[in-house]
Amino acid sequence: MTSLISDPDLALVLGAADVDDLIVLIDHITDGGDGRISLPSETCKALTNAKSAGRIDEVTRALIAEELQRFGGNSLFNLMRGGSGVRYREVLGDVASHVKARHNPKSDCATIEIAILQAVLEQSVMKMSEQEKADLFAEFGSTYKPSAGPAMMAALQAAIRASGFGAYKLAAVVANAVAKAILGRGLAFGATAGLMRGISVFTGPIGWAITAIWTVFDLGSPAYRVTVPCVIQIAYMRQKAAFRSCPNCNAPADPGKKFCGECGSPLALLLPQPGHGANTTS
Repeated sequence: MTSLISDPDLALVLGAADVDDLIVLIDHITDGGDGRISLPSETCKALTNAKSAGRIDEVTRALIAEELQRFGGNSLFNLMRGGSGVRYREVLGDVASHVKARHNPKSDCATIEIAILQAVLEQSVMKMSEQEKADLFAEFGSTYKPSAGPAMMAALQAAIRASGFGAYKLAAVVANAVAKAILGRGLAFGATAGLMRGISVFTGPIGWAITAIWTVFDLGSPAYRVTVPCVIQIAYMRQKAAFRSCPNCNAPADPGKKFCGECGSPLALLLPQPGHGANTTS
């Protein structure tokens, strides 16, 4: 069946997303149901009604995609495009530049999203104490060695890549902290709640540090108040979907399984390896 979401970079993520994760996007778009000047009242009502019902059908998922695309373009672009907004890749590139993420614009969306998550984490790390930095490295199974900023971040990124589900954990930590900062609540992890329970950074100083630096990313523009948190939430949702499927054959994988039941491949989810465009340009 053809998806109602025309943008392929959003279709798979939003089409298969859990309702709880989509509700976070709805709250970012509608300002928690209060509405926004640039959001039509009927659209706000449709989204909030879907949230209240706890059922997000295909039409509503397409509406979420459309509104994110509209917020991603300025009014002139939207007028020229008949109100259809911009492609998600354009939204993503704009957000990456806004938060000063080191990225290659030609990379795939998942890679650029990870660069954005790393930019948020990097700002947070600079505000942490030495003990908090040590705790962060330990969360990814590594040992912290005091060093200058770039060297420390390179070591942290290496630790995240080496972690069994590093990209998913990184996305979950950042998206959870952003949701708390903006919406006043964290994420609902559903089937992976058991996996996340052991991650102490959610309630500890590392999560607080991400929340505390949120104002560093200038959200004075109404559009950025929507696009930045939405992109971070979508980054989490994409990694969550990838964690549930085999990276080799894309077969669905049960949470907690270490190997694919179809092809036997390890189900560890790694960040893009060096040389694949994650940090090749600024």
